[in-house]
Amino acid sequence: MPGLRRDRLLALLLLGALFSADLYFHLWPQVQRQLRPGERPAACPCSGRAPSASLHSAAASRDLGTTSHNFSGALPRVEHPSHGHPAPRSKLQALFAHSLYQVLEDPPLLGPEDWLLASQEALRYYRRKVARWNRRHKIYKEQFNLTSLDPPLQFRPEASWVQFHLGINSHGLYSRSSPAISKLLHDMRHFPTISADYSQDEKALLGACDCSQIVKPSGVHLKLVLRFSDFGKAMFKPMRQQREEETPEDFFYFIDFQRHNAEIAAFHLDRILDFRRVPPTVGRLVNVTKEILEVTKNEVLQSVFFVSPANNVCFFAKCPYMCKTEYAVCGNPHLLEGSLSAFLPSLNLAPRLSVPNPWIRSYSLSGKEEWELNPLYCDTVKQIYPYNSSNRLLGIIDMAVFDFLIGNMDRHHYEMFTKFGEDGYLIHLDNARGFGRHSQDEISILAPLAQCCMIKRKTLLHLQLLAQADYRLSDVMRESLLEDQLSPVLTEPHLLALDRRLQIILKTVEDCIEAHGERRVIADGSAQRSAPDSGQANLTS
Repeated sequence: MPGLRRDRLLALLLLGALFSADLYFHLWPQVQRQLRPGERPAACPCSGRAPSASLHSAAASRDLGTTSHNFSGALPRVEHPSHGHPAPRSKLQALFAHSLYQVLEDPPLLGPEDWLLASQEALRYYRRKVARWNRRHKIYKEQFNLTSLDPPLQFRPEASWVQFHLGINSHGLYSRSSPAISKLLHDMRHFPTISADYSQDEKALLGACDCSQIVKPSGVHLKLVLRFSDFGKAMFKPMRQQREEETPEDFFYFIDFQRHNAEIAAFHLDRILDFRRVPPTVGRLVNVTKEILEVTKNEVLQSVFFVSPANNVCFFAKCPYMCKTEYAVCGNPHLLEGSLSAFLPSLNLAPRLSVPNPWIRSYSLSGKEEWELNPLYCDTVKQIYPYNSSNRLLGIIDMAVFDFLIGNMDRHHYEMFTKFGEDGYLIHLDNARGFGRHSQDEISILAPLAQCCMIKRKTLLHLQLLAQADYRLSDVMRESLLEDQLSPVLTEPHLLALDRRLQIILKTVEDCIEAHGERRVIADGSAQRSAPDSGQANLTS
């Protein structure tokens, strides 16, 4: 009998404990939510990240001294969204709802000359490309006695990549409200691949070596062209470096790794800055066996696949020098992270001009370029066509601001669409060498801004806005990058470095204004002369 009473007591204690746990973990939180109806619901996907974001924002404010550089009344005041509208749910939504992102493009898009492609001509061209692909694929299957139940590819004018190409205009690679971009990012992330090949750069390396350039291990720069089931095409750059790793101090910029996450982050930053000059880029886990090896027809690419001692599938670049298994990229065992950047229209449809950057760096182990030695170098540039009569120099400065934020020292050339003429925008291609070192700000990247002392009013207004606490650059970037499949794309130190570098840019502009006045420094977008020869901004501040 005593033993039976003890068993009943233990059972009652156990039931009591279960009831208490249920009350504490389930019923009590519901009561709390009823008492505080204005609180964010627990199901909100961002609720789990909000505390850490606020802590990071506070840390950034302390690091930066919460200083936002103010200029006089010559600049339009940056306004908050109207109080008559409901408050946006996030800083990113608030940013894109701001009046700076709602203003109509100037000049307005009026006629065919404002759009890159003539739609009917482009559609005919793409239909011929799809038909040619189907013929070649049929010949390839017959040559190797391959059987496939897959029907021939059908060209679809409504495909997201087609709409992206047709939407490129004289203001940017896409419009702010373009629905095709979200669809394109989704398609590149999910559509199966139907072919894989080396890029044109890699193919050129197989033919000859340009010995005027420093010889570097091409395996570090491996990239592939992947084509999807909708006939869209993207540049694939595989993961070469862990996010937490920084570029070693002893590395020259021209032998640095190309980072897939830098390409992804550069697209998001470019969109936040409202440049819209980086092609849509997304992260993806690629099965290197099924989505590259099994779909490629390139025998050279097939020959560089191997299985590592850890039973991971790997491949490397085939080139005349320094391409070994040490430079291979490997799946785990088949899945490999990478970035996918949408291709621009074919050069046959939309010719592009590739121009050396006036502030190009010396691609050798020693020696410096003129701009590194001559503080008045910009005055020489402004005497040279086309920088003496167009907006090209302002575009160079926009590009320098962008490169300084991401830490990219490798901008040796830039490209432009020839259709849009001398005042067309610069396309920000190949950003994979950004975000290498969060602990160092490479001030020399800002040389075009500091030496020329001029900047577009539109660019400056966006930078000022992103320096405000309500739209802090690191916060909106953190939120934007959550959209990507490979999130977190950047580590927290890289995000906070954006805030620090933004303050350096604003301080450089402030120094220029103090030296030369707003009228000479801030351009409304039309070609304008900069400050006189004497006086560049202090780059060491």
